[in-house]
Amino acid sequence: MGDVFKALADPTRRRILDELTERDGQTLFEICSRLSTKHQLGSSRQAISQHLELLEAAGLIETRREGRFKFHYLNTQPLEHIADRWLKPGSQELR
Repeated sequence: MGDVFKALADPTRRRILDELTERDGQTLFEICSRLSTKHQLGSSRQAISQHLELLEAAGLIETRREGRFKFHYLNTQPLEHIADRWLKPGSQELR
């Protein structure tokens, strides 16, 4: 669970998740383009790639390769576990 909080602590990673919420299944190029045009974020592709790796390690995104392309998909399951733990009455602590 600590990885999820670490991933969510960074505003760039939250913007990446917002973009995947709006349009799931994007490539690195698409994510970089959307961050640049919509959020005026001038991060390099390498920096965004590192953010994506951290999000994937935290379980917040999943990837699928298709030829040369790697598509990124939002995975809300880790967030659902957190919401179940603290927002739903009578829930049990996560293990």
